Amino acid sequence: MSDTSHRRMSLPRTLFAAALAAAATLTALSPATAAEQAPTDVVKVSNTVDVRCAFLVYKRSGDWYFPSTAPKGTVWLQHGFSRANDHLEDIARRYAAAGFVVFAPTLPSADMFGCTVSNIGNNTAFLNNVADLFGKAADPNDKLGRSFADAAAKAGRPGLQMPAKFVFSGHSAGGEAVSYVANRLRTQYPAAFARLSGLVLLDPVNSFVGLNMANALNGLNTTNLPMHAISSPPYLANGQASGTRELTTDVHRDFLGIRLSTGSHCDAEGASTDTLCTLPNGAPQDANVAVLQEFATVWAADDVSGTVTATHRPGGSRYESLRTAGTIQTLSGS
Repeated sequence: MSDTSHRRMSLPRTLFAAALAAAATLTALSPATAAEQAPTDVVKVSNTVDVRCAFLVYKRSGDWYFPSTAPKGTVWLQHGFSRANDHLEDIARRYAAAGFVVFAPTLPSADMFGCTVSNIGNNTAFLNNVADLFGKAADPNDKLGRSFADAAAKAGRPGLQMPAKFVFSGHSAGGEAVSYVANRLRTQYPAAFARLSGLVLLDPVNSFVGLNMANALNGLNTTNLPMHAISSPPYLANGQASGTRELTTDVHRDFLGIRLSTGSHCDAEGASTDTLCTLPNGAPQDANVAVLQEFATVWAADDVSGTVTATHRPGGSRYESLRTAGTIQTLSGS
């Protein structure tokens, strides 16, 4: 287990306090308009999904994206701390244009019961409830199934079945959340875990406290589940690449993804980011956003099909052209 996994605080306490304040005003901030070249044949529907929190049931905002063709799989796309699902609209549309149904919920960043996307006290009980959504996803009458059916009808796709194969993709603290849920499926919902095809982590970050990501990745390391990250260089916003270091320490594989040499923590949000992300981290560069979206969608498609697109792995033409140009660096496990 890495040194990072034993560090209880990923960010300075002053930054943590500022981030909590920012989270409180998040709903007043609007994400940037998606780029003009964003896919136009994707249908977005917004509704809610029921998630248990302690003795309550929260109705959380859920964005669903539907491709124009028959879907090949479902992507759970999770935002990070102090963010919301709208901030991932750009990459959600790219996943959908690549043939995926995309589910992007907003999970709390601050909550009196600890029901938060990032562990700022003890959010494991809440993440267990999030895992229950996916553990029972095959049941059309359960929580996720009901939300999907409602969205599909609103999207003009009544009768569409939710694709059985899932890819979990999370940005920042969302990368830890999807990793934790994936491992929870492994231990508690084996039939659902068998339908999980891969993880695509987007500059993942460890929580402020706890060992959720370390425990999850050590558990997943015992499986053959494909796991890849697209990360930015270490700096304050990503906890000095805490989540990426956790991945490359705990998962012992030769290839675990790429680092964008000049990347920003906001790259995953792309055209749908806002000033809350870009002011402290810098605006994403179009070239980096394009590479992130390209590799994320190619790897996700590989995961659900059980194939390997050689051009986007070490030694492949596209990969090596970017590596030799200094655009990307290879992430590998120790």
